[in-house]
Amino acid sequence: MSGRWIVIMLLGFTAVFGAALWYFQTQAYYTEVAASEVEIRITRVGGGETHPLAADGLRAIDAETSPLKFRACFTTPASLAMLTETYEIYDAASPLTAPGWFECFDAAAIGRALETGEAIAFMGERDVAEGAHRIIAVFDDGRAYAWHQLTEEYAEQ
Repeated sequence: MSGRWIVIMLLGFTAVFGAALWYFQTQAYYTEVAASEVEIRITRVGGGETHPLAADGLRAIDAETSPLKFRACFTTPASLAMLTETYEIYDAASPLTAPGWFECFDAAAIGRALETGEAIAFMGERDVAEGAHRIIAVFDDGRAYAWHQLTEEYAEQ
């Protein structure tokens, strides 16, 4: 067997492996979740009690393979002023990227907005899944995003 065929086989294997890896990371396990199946809840200041947050036009994705795969985009009629007075602000928010086909969720833009104060992050629900909290970021114009983020104890490991 000449060296040319070995190189062709290696390149072919690498291409197939790369395509399979991309597919399993961005497509295979994610599913769109019906808005009726998702309730966005937010934690009150001081009490730890959660309340439903009005979520219009909700789009969400999730996967059974990891609690961190949840992402949601929606709008809320609640004003940012009312939310900051009533609900717990979450300072350690760090949105996780979503697959490219879930276009409404731009983690980099949400992260920049949180850094500049254009958006504020709130504690959605503590321990919504083992080792994960649901975080909600809300913009002044009512746009809102939710994702699951590792709890402090899991993030340190």
